[in-house]
Amino acid sequence: MAQASFDDVDLVIKTMATTIVDNAEYFAHLDSIVGDGDFGYSLRNGFEVVAADYDTFDRSSVGAVLKKIGIVISGKVGGVSGPIWGTAFLRAGAAAGDRTELAPEDVIAMLRAAITGIMARGGASLGEKTLLDALVPATDSLEAAIGDPALKGDHGVAAVQRAADVAVKAAEETKSMLAMRGRAAYTGERSIGSVDAGATAVGVILQAIASAWREKYGEGASA
Repeated sequence: MAQASFDDVDLVIKTMATTIVDNAEYFAHLDSIVGDGDFGYSLRNGFEVVAADYDTFDRSSVGAVLKKIGIVISGKVGGVSGPIWGTAFLRAGAAAGDRTELAPEDVIAMLRAAITGIMARGGASLGEKTLLDALVPATDSLEAAIGDPALKGDHGVAAVQRAADVAVKAAEETKSMLAMRGRAAYTGERSIGSVDAGATAVGVILQAIASAWREKYGEGASA
């Protein structure tokens, strides 16, 4: 896997923002099954601002961009999602620091920092039916791909797709879990049988990023 440029970071963030806005109703529907149903709409409120204002953000470093996104999300997204997703970006930004390019190891460090931040902010752990149950396995998959000789030479196309597929599968597996965090936790046994909206969102977002990454770097791409 090669270095990721600032343009690559732009691609990931813009794809993420567009995907969240476009899937707001779907995410809200999933959340409404055992939650309060505002997850998709709340997240959209923040990422609409990110999408609209992104080109005005401080671009002196990857860390500066991510920290700005974290501030926007924390301020614009209501409920528990704002602090949790905002913290994820703030922690990832701190890990990125003043870099303007990212090595694969930097990306993993950023994701691990985001995960640690989510755990600290939300008090959640793996297996409690949250977005962590998709994000952590996807990060594990991406980290494993860095050292896989079979996945070298394609600018991470296969690795990113594999991580996205792992996230989707892991999100589906939250269906059998008992919710331990958020509004869904109050429903007790009723939370079993439906997927977690946050984990599903992670899978949908990563699939969109994988598709955009393949379009830019896959076989036949002009880049």
